Formats: sequence, C-alpha cells, structure tokens
Amino acid sequence: MTKSFTQSDLIRYVYQEMTEEESEEMVQALRHQPFLMQEYMDLLETVQNLDQLLTEPSEIIVNAIKKKARFRGLEKV
Repeated sequence: MTKSFTQSDLIRYVYQEMTEEESEEMVQALRHQPFLMQEYMDLLETVQNLDQLLTEPSEIIVNAIKKKARFRGLEKV
C-alpha cells in the first residue's frame, strides 16, 4: 500500500526533518507520483525564493524604532 504524503510531509522532507525510513518512503513516492514530484519541485522553488528575500529591516523601520525608543527614553537600552 502506498502511503499518502501531505504538504507538511514535503516540508519536513525538504528541511531534512524525517527519519531515514520516512525519507526512503518519500523518495519512492516522488518517483512514482508525478503530482507529488511537481509539488516538491514547487516547494523547492518557494524555499529558494524565500532564501533570497531581504532579511534586514529597511532604514525607515530602523529609524521608526529608534524614534520610538527615544520618545520612551529607551535609547540607551
């Protein structure tokens, strides 16, 4: 019987959070289920795009936080 995998399972697989046995089952499922493979490829693309996003706040945000800290007397914290 073929196990059904969810999108959560795919995410666990991408981030290597599965046991070795689960990973082997996922590989077999990816080989035999084109729809699952397409979802996997889409997820990999999404993860790659997320990794390329800006991970630092803009100067506007930093200045707004500093302004609020000065206003509350927290600038030395």
